[in-house]
Amino acid sequence: MRPLFFTINTILFIAFDHAALLALPFAVTSSSFLVMAVDRSKFRTCQQTSFCRRHRHGRSKRLYDYRVVGESVRIHGGGDSAIAADDGAAIATSIVSDGGILSKLSRRLILGGGGKQHDGVPTAGTGGGVGRDPYVRGPTPILTAKLVNVAPFTSTALTARAYGDGKCANSGGGGNFAEELNLAVHLHEDGVARVRITEVLEGGTVRSAPRWTSDELVLNDKELVSTRGEDVRVMSANPSIQQQLSSLGLEILSNEAVEDAISSLNGRANVENQSKENFIVLSYGQSGEKQWHLMLQLDPFQVYFFRGNDNDVPPMIIAGTGGLTHFEIRRNKNCSGGDEVGIGKRKLSDFDVDLGDDAADNDEDVEGRHGGKKVVGYWEDGLAIYADGTREERREIESTHADDGTTDVTVDAHVGETQDQRRLDEEHFDTKDMWEEKFGDHTDSKPHGPMSVGLELTFPASTHLFGLPEHASSTRLKTTAGSEHYYSEPYRLYNLDVFEYELDETMALYGHIPLVVSQSMRTGTAGAFWFNPTETFVDVEEAAGSSKTHFMSESGIVDLFLLPGPDPAAMYEQYGRITGRMSLPPIFALGYHQCRWNYRDEADVYHVHSKFEELDYPYDVLWLDIEHTDGKRYFTWDDKAFPNPVEMQKKLGGHGRRMVTIIDPHIKRDNNYYIHKEATSLGLYINDKNGNNDFDGWCWPGSSSYLDFTSEKVRSWWGEQFGYDKYKGSTPELFTWNDMNEPSVFNGPEVSMQKDLLNLNKIEHREWHNLYGMLFHRSTSEGLIKRNEGGNVRPFVLSRSFFAGSQRYGAIWTGDNEAKWSHLEIAAPMLLGLNVGALSFVGADVGGFFGNTDAELMTRWMQAGAYQPFFRGHAHHDAKRREPWMFGDETMVRLRRAAMARYALLPYWYTVFWQASVTGMPVMRTMWMQYPKFSALYSIDDQYLIGSDLLVKPVTSPGATESVIQFPLSDCWYDIDTMKRMELIGDANTAVSLTVESDIDKIPVYQRGGSIIPRKLRLRRSSHLMVNDPYTLYVALGKNLKAEGKLYIDDETTFDHEKRQAFGVASFHSSWDDNIAIQNSVYIGNGDLMDAKVVNSRIVERIVVMGVPNEPREIRLKSDDSHVEFQYDDSSKVIVIRKPGLSALEDFILYLVK
Repeated sequence: MRPLFFTINTILFIAFDHAALLALPFAVTSSSFLVMAVDRSKFRTCQQTSFCRRHRHGRSKRLYDYRVVGESVRIHGGGDSAIAADDGAAIATSIVSDGGILSKLSRRLILGGGGKQHDGVPTAGTGGGVGRDPYVRGPTPILTAKLVNVAPFTSTALTARAYGDGKCANSGGGGNFAEELNLAVHLHEDGVARVRITEVLEGGTVRSAPRWTSDELVLNDKELVSTRGEDVRVMSANPSIQQQLSSLGLEILSNEAVEDAISSLNGRANVENQSKENFIVLSYGQSGEKQWHLMLQLDPFQVYFFRGNDNDVPPMIIAGTGGLTHFEIRRNKNCSGGDEVGIGKRKLSDFDVDLGDDAADNDEDVEGRHGGKKVVGYWEDGLAIYADGTREERREIESTHADDGTTDVTVDAHVGETQDQRRLDEEHFDTKDMWEEKFGDHTDSKPHGPMSVGLELTFPASTHLFGLPEHASSTRLKTTAGSEHYYSEPYRLYNLDVFEYELDETMALYGHIPLVVSQSMRTGTAGAFWFNPTETFVDVEEAAGSSKTHFMSESGIVDLFLLPGPDPAAMYEQYGRITGRMSLPPIFALGYHQCRWNYRDEADVYHVHSKFEELDYPYDVLWLDIEHTDGKRYFTWDDKAFPNPVEMQKKLGGHGRRMVTIIDPHIKRDNNYYIHKEATSLGLYINDKNGNNDFDGWCWPGSSSYLDFTSEKVRSWWGEQFGYDKYKGSTPELFTWNDMNEPSVFNGPEVSMQKDLLNLNKIEHREWHNLYGMLFHRSTSEGLIKRNEGGNVRPFVLSRSFFAGSQRYGAIWTGDNEAKWSHLEIAAPMLLGLNVGALSFVGADVGGFFGNTDAELMTRWMQAGAYQPFFRGHAHHDAKRREPWMFGDETMVRLRRAAMARYALLPYWYTVFWQASVTGMPVMRTMWMQYPKFSALYSIDDQYLIGSDLLVKPVTSPGATESVIQFPLSDCWYDIDTMKRMELIGDANTAVSLTVESDIDKIPVYQRGGSIIPRKLRLRRSSHLMVNDPYTLYVALGKNLKAEGKLYIDDETTFDHEKRQAFGVASFHSSWDDNIAIQNSVYIGNGDLMDAKVVNSRIVERIVVMGVPNEPREIRLKSDDSHVEFQYDDSSKVIVIRKPGLSALEDFILYLVK
């Protein structure tokens, strides 16, 4: 049945029962205004989530106590490299001495013998063995071993007691309740250590195949390179490990040398009263801060990660602290087996613990959510529309504070949660919801039972943690646990469509990256990447000058990447090798984007475009939202509103503009719609939980199916749909916007997809939920590349949802913000948080999506947006029109001035984006990323740096005329408007606060002394029209009267910079004391492609030098000793060199005659 669509100012509503709609007893008019806000009852808390509730605050810790079986430890080659043993006491010397020299390497490759295989390398003693994991990518392990759970009472025994028949065995036979895991340690050449924990596989059981993991979809495996074998030293006082090394013909260190080395590391880690036999040390790398030590504690299992050999520096990261490691191995709910027990096995009768009242699976009957009313549609927030014209009411949440300071949440019975969840004590365990979990009127069947994994990480000597985007909160992670926690809920990582999200919350939003970065004066920069795309909660706690994070994931495996830094640049290079670096976008994508839900028709598009032209207001892209389609059928056009889309795009393209149309992942279930018809016939959709039928969910088109982007076949097919022969009405000037890709399902649990749905390989949605948006983004990006012959034109795709690795595929925005000062204020912290997660091409919609903005707020937002990487104005269809001219001439001039500042800086922005694509270093940087030795700057997130050279402080409060800036005094700073050096007093190793003027015409922006920034100053209406404009170089002399900077140049559109090395990099240098006004050293990738025409069109027409102490007598060009014209202003200390007639792509020197 064909759906009908109605607009009620704030939201589109969808209905499917035609007859019921005709009988609706109310008129849908523009006066029907609904005030909307986030409906918290739609989204689960930790207390409403079984795995989080069971494991948070150590509630399950008595069920888990892991130790490494010493006899199972095996040392391997680690890829193609060899591991050699050191002779003599040099290992101990290299660890206990500051900067000690590594001993000579002269021994042969160490290979473990016998046993089955894990991660493709030999292992022994794995309790049944493991075949090669088909999912793992990257270097093979250096070390493997078996972990066993030796807790007096285990999780499998608990569930067998609660659900089984008394003879139930988790293995399906033999009565074995031992919980055994495989441990693999991988060491990379850049210092990264990977710790991977998986289940021991047993044929004929629920664990006959490894758990699905997403290495192939996420990891940048081409750059994951194992450390060289000769750079690895293995050391242990454990007799079984020493015996293994000895059997391989390797010399063993004396006990004294081993104990001295381990004692040194134990002292750094503050480990006391432990036998030296309880540790294995893997030392690798070269020397100094590029030498790393991974120390494994066998019992209880813990991992200590050290950098360098300074005995006063603690480990960067400790994994497995607090007894919070857990791994719920797969088991059967109802099974029976014999009670025979073999060697090393444990039978149920070994466990004698009272389960208490909580053991029963006592789901309460839940009153029907809809009270018998007929549902005819759903709103975007997931609330139902009834046939009698009424709508479902949201449920209020009642919060009560538990005695441990946490918040227990009791939800109205209509939402479907029970109310009494006891805290774990000596006799009570929570076994509810292990095989079936309800939320509202949705039930998750959980056919594989509990599969959660978790680990606590400690960051000694660090109280500043960052990361875990995306949350509407400060960039620095605030505490969620401990006696003085700031939040009661842990940070939640589960991609969701949150309608009108709240601020200062740990609630999940549209995308997530499970990366935590520690910044500390003592331990430097270090990162921990929890590679798990399933739903995850993270607690943050501070105590005794250190920080802790407790990761709890619903499923997957423990796959932890430890990044050693030691500084932000090194750490982001390491992270880029793991998940990839951002792709360099076409330069038009860095300009201003004008968007609205929706521009009504072609006449509206032409009107907006012509108004920008009339006002000389620069913009690059005009966007169309969902109403441009034929009934929400993507890849189509409404032929009444947009009868000539090709002509429309060409007209805008003639002025250097592009267009973007929205394409979402939900596909309208209409057999006459070619996309749906073909996808159905090819079997490309996600299936229901039984795998028999295509999933049917509700979104903008109504009844919709969702493509399985975890499948390469589906991604390839999707990419083909962007071909000009298939996407009718598309041209090379048209690019794409991916929205609703969390995925959003209006009638699904939490406005998303049921977790027990299956992809084409029968893998549950819960395993890949957080990947869906990224894979959709990837598929679209690849499609835009494929559509052009040779695949040589760079794509532009904006996505709302993301995961680690999304930086490779395009831009991200912060979703449905509001036209409020508070949302402008939170924009910078949120964008900085995304940059901490290595997502650089990010922005918050200028003006706010929901609600109406006034002239002052719009001005401040446009000023701020001009200094964020992605620069787009957007508005909800219920908001008043807010194009720049809608606020009067005076405001329009201010808005245009902000946009012009952005366009003038495009050469600098483009250069910084190129640097990010090469190094992985973020574009928009927290202060600590550039000044890691300034602890006073660690928590600041209301000012930031663009690249290394521009400091920005957006004005985010009404009526402001002043702003307070924190200036690091290791550099001097220049106001970019006056070009005067700021008067700053203090020690060079500190930062100073300074109050500056910031009236409505001023956004505080400062250029770092010691930098050279390129600009283009001619007013143009788009970036395309600026391509051959000349450059002006702004030289800000540092305290030592020196400066340097780079300018990256290519064709700004194609992949020729990668495929054919068609690019040039100008490296500028100024040294006033050495009589060098400015020197240019150029690197050309392929000289044949960067020909004379290109070189001669990249002219430097002006050089502005700030901070010049005295006027020189002359400035001359060294190549011909000709005089160059200049002017000097003694009051501002600025020299302007005019028309030097030089190319930015040729070497030159301008020297001073004093």
